[in-house]
Amino acid sequence: MKKQPLKLFLAGDVMTGRGIDQIMPVPSQPRLYEPCVIDARDYVALAERNAGPIPGKVAGDYIWGDALAELDRFSPDVRIVNLETSVTTAGKPWPGKGIHYRMHPDNLACLLAARLDVCGLANNHVLDWGREGLAETLKVLHGAGLLTPGAGLDEAEAQSPAAFRLTGGGRLLVVACGLSSSGIPEDWAAGPGRSGVFLLPGPDNRSVKAIARIIEQARQPGDRVLVSVHWGGNWGYYVEDEERLFAHRLIEEAGVDVVHGHSSHHPRGIEVWHGRLILYGCGDLINDYEGIRGYEGFRPELSLLYLPTIDADTGLLESLHMVPMRMERFRLNHANEAEAAWLQGRLNEVLRDSGTALDKTPDGSFELAW
Repeated sequence: MKKQPLKLFLAGDVMTGRGIDQIMPVPSQPRLYEPCVIDARDYVALAERNAGPIPGKVAGDYIWGDALAELDRFSPDVRIVNLETSVTTAGKPWPGKGIHYRMHPDNLACLLAARLDVCGLANNHVLDWGREGLAETLKVLHGAGLLTPGAGLDEAEAQSPAAFRLTGGGRLLVVACGLSSSGIPEDWAAGPGRSGVFLLPGPDNRSVKAIARIIEQARQPGDRVLVSVHWGGNWGYYVEDEERLFAHRLIEEAGVDVVHGHSSHHPRGIEVWHGRLILYGCGDLINDYEGIRGYEGFRPELSLLYLPTIDADTGLLESLHMVPMRMERFRLNHANEAEAAWLQGRLNEVLRDSGTALDKTPDGSFELAW
């Protein structure tokens, strides 16, 4: 009997620390250790200067804004983000690192409001407050029932896939990993008896084989597999040849059904390879960058909700629905018609060589054509 299609919500970086944390009911101590900004409340002030007053002590659903209704409408089976923030009260930042993100554990409602299932942690901010901060992050997220692939108290835990049981049978395995090209320090790599993240040696043969072994050991009949990878720089649309080949080989040799890429601050390319979805960079979904100048040409305030539907029996992509959003006053709002048109046009330029394109739907969203 054919299974019901598997519906996913995928997002890039969700950064609920720093300025976002300051508008929550229990803000962390605002002291920062950055070269130019020493108080997290300054990021709130920048955003307010850009778009007007932001309320304080907001409810958990505030930051998600219009996105929540879109998620309810699509009704995904699994909701997956890259959580690029430590969740801790630890007070000692990682030495020598210029940016440190943390959210107070008492503000966890802002993650639960979106009914997230999986928070990938293989990124360059999860150890911003040291290994003590990582341990508390894991404890807090696990206590809320969230799965946290990509980081752990030792190498085995960091590399272990999250296994989300599907109502129609089988599981979705989520392997989260990162590359140093995204800014993950080499000494953050988890090891035997040492906490950290699943840091790959590179987008190379060793990494493909390592992920293939992990999947082979964990996979059961009926499982589908998603690899969530934090890679590349913050800005720019070009996908390196080695990254493209790496994604292809994950599908061809490791049996991956979806490659979920992130790290870029804006949406990047999309490819369908052997019928399977590759998102090279989902862009930031939630951050406190509003009002920061210097990269306006990328329109980083614009983002997408990625809502793919996968054949649960084969892993083949059936459709990819995308909803354009705009971050304003630290809240996700529907992009207006002009903003959506800009995003569609820019990404279609980027996608031209990938054999894919974004088609506009009657409700102003996008569907992937391939």
